[in-house]
Amino acid sequence: MFVSSLLTPLLIGKVNLKWLLAGSQVGKTMVIAGLGLLLPEISEANYYLIFIIISGIAFLEGRANPIKQTLIPQYVEPNNLIRANGIAETLSQFIQTVMWFISSLALVMMDTQQIVWLVFSLFVVSSILLCLLESVEQQEIEQESKLDQIKKGWFKLFYVPVLRKIAIMEILETIAETVWIAAILYVFVSEALHVGKEWWGFINGSLFLGLIIGSIYCIKNATALESKLGKVIFIGSLFSCLITIWFGVNSSPIIAILLSLGMGVFGQIKGIPQQTVIQTSVPKTKLSTIYTSLGAVSTGIFGVSSLGMGLFADLLGVRSVFLISGLMLAIVALHVYRNNHLFVRNIME
Repeated sequence: MFVSSLLTPLLIGKVNLKWLLAGSQVGKTMVIAGLGLLLPEISEANYYLIFIIISGIAFLEGRANPIKQTLIPQYVEPNNLIRANGIAETLSQFIQTVMWFISSLALVMMDTQQIVWLVFSLFVVSSILLCLLESVEQQEIEQESKLDQIKKGWFKLFYVPVLRKIAIMEILETIAETVWIAAILYVFVSEALHVGKEWWGFINGSLFLGLIIGSIYCIKNATALESKLGKVIFIGSLFSCLITIWFGVNSSPIIAILLSLGMGVFGQIKGIPQQTVIQTSVPKTKLSTIYTSLGAVSTGIFGVSSLGMGLFADLLGVRSVFLISGLMLAIVALHVYRNNHLFVRNIME
């Protein structure tokens, strides 16, 4: 995904964003088909093929993620961006929450081969639907070297003040978010909460539920939030910090579930307005390069910090990484507070 985010700018301007997104989904469909055909042949002797397939899907997904975020302002009026972002997040989180249960049921009722071909069928439907999207305004093609095309989004991140601040926030938040990966949360449930493994699922589920609640709140209060984006982003950052620290020192599994719920709520209350700030900070035709650059930052940092947080959890104890995460989020909150005037919606056509 990191490599894909770096290379995607080479295609922007040459291929319409709609077809980049649809092509990415078609590519993932073909990779899944390859997995279905190879699955009977995969054994302990050649299990590395699974990692190649995962890498292929991740490479295509690294291209798709920033384009999806770029397309929302292409189809939606600027005044409706917070509501549109909220609806998109609500649907996404709802589907992921429901799929925790449906996929578990599928594992019981179907074998591996059947599940892969079910995924393939869903990918085919998704590919067809994406091909039916309306084409969007094409970014103007400039005569420049491949290196300049790759650097374009990075220059924007450095030279647009609010984007520079958001890039710094992205780095700190990505480091902080790695404490919520399964490898660390699973250990926290066992060693800090001293409860069964099923509580890992409960905490995960409450986080997704919180994300849905936060998205719905943003949809219902879109007009009010638009008038005070900076304040809302600060409040979301501050409460995320406090909840993470409390989660790290807490020993009650019930409170852990409630804190995980709160983490999801305030994460969305901060994240959706922040998306609106990004989407209106540069012209729509330039957004794709911004999102690919931010995607490269987040995926690169996430990979390194996941390893780092794992080492800290081993050396200092699993509670310590939540305190480190809380410190990162405290710096984010201070960063937003000091630059509050930059976090506003600018109408960019």
